[in-house]
Amino acid sequence: QVDLVESGGGLVQAGGSLRISCKVSGLILLDYEMGWFRQAPGKEREGVGCASWNAGRTYYIEAVKGRFTISRDNAANTVTLQMNDLKPEDTAMYYCAPVPWNCAMTGSLRALKGWGQGTQVTVSS
Repeated sequence: QVDLVESGGGLVQAGGSLRISCKVSGLILLDYEMGWFRQAPGKEREGVGCASWNAGRTYYIEAVKGRFTISRDNAANTVTLQMNDLKPEDTAMYYCAPVPWNCAMTGSLRALKGWGQGTQVTVSS
């Protein structure tokens, strides 16, 4: 059984930064590309970005490109999303998930193996 535990969310002012993490268990992290997703109130969940096994290749949606960075510590089974220059439209519940093996090359942001509880990020204007 795969367990995904996101943490580190909070309230931040526009222009600020936040770093959220995802602790993964129940799978060998090296075997998966990992992605981050978010869901704002009243909206569908959307993919934000994904990273190859060593984060040497990454993909981000246009809305966050240049502001968000995915990193991963496979030994610690942890994936991190560094978010800079946050905007009110970044307000959402954030989730991590394993994604298809070619995500970082193609942008195929499709979650595999379900969801964790997420971590709330709120950006005030």
